[in-house]
Amino acid sequence: MGTARAWVVLVSGALAIGACGDASSGGGDGGPDGNGGGASSGGSSVDGSSGGGAPPLPTSPEDGPPAGNPDGKCAVPAEAQAEDVSNPRTVVGAGTPESCTGDAFVAAVAAGGVITFDCGPAPATITLTKTAKVFNDKGPKIVIDGGGKITLDGGGKVRILYQNVCDQAQVWTSADCNNQPDPVLSLQNLTFVGGNAKGLETGDNDGGGGAVYVRGGRLKIINSRFFGNVCDDLGSDVGGGAVRVLQHVAGGSVSRPTYIVNSTFGGKAGFGNTCANGGAVSSIGVSYTILNSHLSDNKAIGHGANDGEGGNGGAIYNDGNTFDLEVCGSVIEDNKANEGGSAIFYVSNDRSGMLFIKDSTLRRNPRGTFETENLPGLFVLAKTAPQIENSTIER
Repeated sequence: MGTARAWVVLVSGALAIGACGDASSGGGDGGPDGNGGGASSGGSSVDGSSGGGAPPLPTSPEDGPPAGNPDGKCAVPAEAQAEDVSNPRTVVGAGTPESCTGDAFVAAVAAGGVITFDCGPAPATITLTKTAKVFNDKGPKIVIDGGGKITLDGGGKVRILYQNVCDQAQVWTSADCNNQPDPVLSLQNLTFVGGNAKGLETGDNDGGGGAVYVRGGRLKIINSRFFGNVCDDLGSDVGGGAVRVLQHVAGGSVSRPTYIVNSTFGGKAGFGNTCANGGAVSSIGVSYTILNSHLSDNKAIGHGANDGEGGNGGAIYNDGNTFDLEVCGSVIEDNKANEGGSAIFYVSNDRSGMLFIKDSTLRRNPRGTFETENLPGLFVLAKTAPQIENSTIER
């Protein structure tokens, strides 16, 4: 493309796309040419321990921005609404901050069902020394609701939350685990900080997701915040400083999207999330619907793209087959990728998926080594041109 150019896109309907025509844009899937690795039907248990090298944790979560984009007005479908928590299976705590321990939270997640907190009237932080793991026979719904006052802190040392229907240690409920529709994990009114998934990638797509890792089943995130979560600095496909989701749904995942509603990933300088790919969120074969949310100051710090050690998708990394990405009522700004797609890296390997952007603002996401022409901060390989309506995309 030569020198960097700034573009403003305020359109309704489809926008023609094409990869920038310099040598760095390569010639195939994954930018430059790497396909996303598929999740296999087996899985291994991981304990959430990590290597060193975690960045300093952000300042107090109370100093972080609120959840969501206050100007987002997109309608939230019924299945993406918060779950009823009036009859919890477990209440973590007995009215004081001291009663709300990491061990109590880990035990509550293992028991499943609806989980709420009673940690006193003030905001409380629960620091984990080991990862909380969902048992796959404790559903079909697992709901964790922090009431807007609870921060779950990995201390810069452990992944915070883990659901894997292909992990036999968590009760293997189906041989067709990647296609399994439950458990459905709902995370509501929570803050996640300091999650660390460094060193957990073993070649079976079990890395990534510094705060939350989900494989199979479903996930929705509502009114929540993610600050200073990390995963591996380098890796061809590992990603999701905050969240990683993997699915292989028969016929595609379009009918089973992961919902992110009124939530914030980063939100201001010093609070972003970081990984080799997908600084905020990463996935393989997963449809996302992101509504009224704010993603900023997240970084994809790998290099060499999929042929090397990552660096794609500063905020969002979407790869795989037969999936859609819908962004509505959201702001994606000030994210950075060393390679492709500082805002969004979207590669539908079989060209069956679509990218939709509506009523949103994407700005100040700098160009890495490649991006799609006329779409600053995006790299897109899809069925057709992205559908962009009433949105601004600018340098």
